[in-house]
Amino acid sequence: MQSLRRSLATHGARSFARGGAGAPAPVAFFPPAASTLLNHRRGKSTEALADDLVKACDDLLAAGKRINWIFLGAPGVGKGTYATRISKLMKIPHISAGDLVRDEIKRGTARGAEMEAITSTGQLLPDSVILDILKDRVQRGIENGERGFLLDGFPRTAAQAAALKEFAEVQQVLNLGLREDILVEKCCARRLCKECGKNFNIADINYPGDPPIVMPPLNPPKECEHKMEQRKDDTEEVVKARLKVYKDNAKPVEDFYEKEGKLAEFQIVSGIPETMPVLLTKIIGIVKASK
Repeated sequence: MQSLRRSLATHGARSFARGGAGAPAPVAFFPPAASTLLNHRRGKSTEALADDLVKACDDLLAAGKRINWIFLGAPGVGKGTYATRISKLMKIPHISAGDLVRDEIKRGTARGAEMEAITSTGQLLPDSVILDILKDRVQRGIENGERGFLLDGFPRTAAQAAALKEFAEVQQVLNLGLREDILVEKCCARRLCKECGKNFNIADINYPGDPPIVMPPLNPPKECEHKMEQRKDDTEEVVKARLKVYKDNAKPVEDFYEKEGKLAEFQIVSGIPETMPVLLTKIIGIVKASK
C-alpha cells in the first residue's frame, strides 16, 4: 500500500493528475523482457494489431463459429478494463458478472439487497443467484443476434464453470495474472465518478525488480475530480478477504478449462499502453488458431 499512500500524499484531495489536472501521466515502458521490447520496436503498432484482431474475428464468424470468451483473474487485475477494450475490437458485448450484480443492487430489488449483504463482507454470492442473471443476459444476446460475448468475473468455481457450460459454449479462457500486493493496492485505489459513471484508479505503482512493474495512475479529468467515490468493499481488509476466497476457488476453475484445452495464461507487469500490444498479439494468435 506504500505507493498508494505516496500517490494520495502527492496528488492530494483536489488533484489526481500528474503535470496538472487532466494531463496524461508519463509512461515508462518496462516490458516483460528485453526480447519483448525488441519485438515491439520491430513489430506492429497497437492500431495495426487492433485491425488484425478485427479481421481475425470476422474470419472466425464467417467460418460459422461464435466468439465466446472468458477473462479470468483475481479482483483488481484489470479484467474489466481489458475486456472492455478487447470486446469492442471483437465486436462482441463485454458481460461483467460484477456489473450485473451491481446493477441489481442499484435498482434496490430484494435480490439486490441480499447480494449487497453478502458482498459487503467479502464473500462470494451463491451460484444460483449469479447463474440466473447471467443466463438471462446470454439468452437476450442470442435473441438479439450478438456474435458472442466476453465474460469477466465469472465463473469463480468449478461448479459454476460446469453450470455455465449447460447454457453457453465457451471457446477460449484467458487467465490474467498480477502480484497479490499490487492487486490489493490497485483495488483500494479504485474510484468511480458518481456523475458520468467512469472508472479510474489513483494507485501509482512503481516496483523495482526483473522485470520492474510500473503502472501509472488512471486519473480522472478535471471535471470528474470532485465527484469521485469509492466502493464500500474496496478496503484493505475486505480486498484481502476477497483475494483469499478467490484463490481458494481459482485453481479448480483453471484446471477445468485446462482439461478442455481452452486455458491460456497472461501475466501483467505494466500499464495499459504497454500491455495492450502484447495482449493483442497473444489474442490474435489464439483466434487464428481456432478457425
